[in-house]
Amino acid sequence: PSRGPASVRAAPTEPSVAKAMVFYFTGRDPRYLMYMGRDKVENEELIRWGWPEDVWFHVDKHSSAHVYIRLLEGQGIEDIPDDVIEDCAQLTKQNSIEGCKLNDVQIVYTMWSNLKKTGDMAVGQVGFHRPKEVRYVKVHRRINEIVNRLEKTKREESPNFQAMREERDRAEAAVRRKEQQASRLAEKAKRQEMEREKEIRSYAGVFEEDRMQSNTDVLEQLKLQGKSEIEAARDLEDDFM
Repeated sequence: PSRGPASVRAAPTEPSVAKAMVFYFTGRDPRYLMYMGRDKVENEELIRWGWPEDVWFHVDKHSSAHVYIRLLEGQGIEDIPDDVIEDCAQLTKQNSIEGCKLNDVQIVYTMWSNLKKTGDMAVGQVGFHRPKEVRYVKVHRRINEIVNRLEKTKREESPNFQAMREERDRAEAAVRRKEQQASRLAEKAKRQEMEREKEIRSYAGVFEEDRMQSNTDVLEQLKLQGKSEIEAARDLEDDFM
């Protein structure tokens, strides 16, 4: 018998992952991770999966690359060294089609967490949750020495930004749990120590009460020893001298 064409089962589609083509650079202070999206589509992944400690740079009022640096542990935006800001500003200006041709270009920068993205915005476009937290630095002209040095360190990678962010959040949550557990144990130890001190004071009070005797009790004991009331009173007086 004739057979129809064999049915072809479609291969299962793999879940999409947040990979982006990213350029990495090494600035004057190599402790700071510096990176930049390849284009506006890649920038969307950086906007979505950035880290709370990332700082975003962009040319003000012109299209440009989105440049980021990652702050060191415990730092705020005000702690960024001037030479690191200058590296980022020069790199941002250089990667702006219009800005690279202009002098006195204003560079805007703010924490990643201050970036605001709504559904009606164009690809790569952002606003700010708190405009007062936006900072500015002016680049008067291109400094070839800085730009060329940064370009020599440029490398392209395709990291999974979503996985990296999720791993970062898990590590942070684990540290927070350990800190909370340590705090609870310290509080428990403090309560136990206070209870022990209270118990010791209570025992000491009972011990002192047992040792205390009234004058009448002492006189009665002396009388039982065959002493007269006057002799007993004198002995009691001598005990207090």
